Amino acid sequence: MVLPLRQHIGAMCEPRVGKNDRVHVGTLVGDAESFVSAPIHSSVSGRVAQIAPHPHPSGGEVLSVIIENDGEYRTDPSLASPGVWEEMEVSAIRKAIRDSGMVGLGGAAFPTHVKLSPPLDYPIDTVILNGAECEPYLNSDYRLLVEEGEIVLEGLRIIMKAVEASRGIVAIEDNKPQALKILSDLTRGAEGITVSSLKTRYPQGAEKVLITNLLGREVPSGGLPMHVGVVVNNVGTAYAIARYFSTGMPLVERAVTVTGPVVREPSNLLVPLGTSFAAALEACGGLTEPPAKVIMGGPMMGLAQYTLEVPVVKATSGILALSRREVDYSIPTEPVCIRCGRCVQACPMNLTPTYLASYAHSGKWSELKRLNIEDCIECGCCAYTCPTNNPIVQLVKTGKTEIARMKNRAQKRADRKRKEKPEVEKGEEKRPGGENGK
Repeated sequence: MVLPLRQHIGAMCEPRVGKNDRVHVGTLVGDAESFVSAPIHSSVSGRVAQIAPHPHPSGGEVLSVIIENDGEYRTDPSLASPGVWEEMEVSAIRKAIRDSGMVGLGGAAFPTHVKLSPPLDYPIDTVILNGAECEPYLNSDYRLLVEEGEIVLEGLRIIMKAVEASRGIVAIEDNKPQALKILSDLTRGAEGITVSSLKTRYPQGAEKVLITNLLGREVPSGGLPMHVGVVVNNVGTAYAIARYFSTGMPLVERAVTVTGPVVREPSNLLVPLGTSFAAALEACGGLTEPPAKVIMGGPMMGLAQYTLEVPVVKATSGILALSRREVDYSIPTEPVCIRCGRCVQACPMNLTPTYLASYAHSGKWSELKRLNIEDCIECGCCAYTCPTNNPIVQLVKTGKTEIARMKNRAQKRADRKRKEKPEVEKGEEKRPGGENGK
């Protein structure tokens, strides 16, 4: 079992165990002092074989805790429920959610306790539980709604108390009638919680799109849902939070859709974090033929993998194995734009993807900032509609990465200047003309 110490947005964790240490299910193996971070726990019992870099599904190698699974899955004896959430203070609920290692399980992996700790200037009145699950192929959230609806709603109530919101909305696309019926029955008569049916249209599940379609509120450019009084959480996140408060078990597994035309038995599985993609595919009967491409996530926003030895992490919503029939390799070596405007029409964030791609390719970073590149949600609608197969999303990601590097460099220069600036001793004043002002 391979547990990367970076499974979330924010500060990377540091190991809290050493080589040859014994661990159990739920044992803390990684944590960080930073507020924007989330601890990592062992999903199996066994021995820490090594702490070393290992391939990560988001690319490159990441320092990881590698555990020899003893197959016994013994629970850490120190685990206990954090308490009865109805009787807990808001701050205690947020701390418990942080201790559980919870992150957004829709794929973004943003630490949940941070999202549930908005500044006092931005009171939250509505929590949206995102059950739209608009990516093709993926349906693990749908199965959670159908099979574990009561637990999911319990998680929603905990989230509502954590942000002191009076209203909760379960958002489900209308191509999931069974989930709509089950959740509507469960919420009948429930105070402050409703179920909303949404038109099936990608990218309905993007939180800013969801907020606009449900509430008519538009998140400002560069802003967050909290700026319009809303918090959006994934169905899987709500389920995992409720399980933690009832059992004390932190986030050590997640629902994963393992599917694709070359998967022998496509399934939704509860997968222990750290399981290899190869093992997850084998649990579904293996592959009928060598895949042309394996993706973590869905076909629109997922990340292609170069090896099946990468582990399932908190952000792994799906493992998609495609055959050559579904994969188009006709991407041009140089971006080609015929000015058809399809990408502009398709963009749900009202951006101009063709210019974003062109400026990113030309290295015009200041122009990218002017065109609000940070508002791009990388949904892939632009690339999907482009008749010349222009790799727009890849170029946008390149632009975002370079802008982030520029910000980091500027911050480091500013910090260095502050350190180098001579301090005026207390009671002394600098005067022109040299020593003593002469």
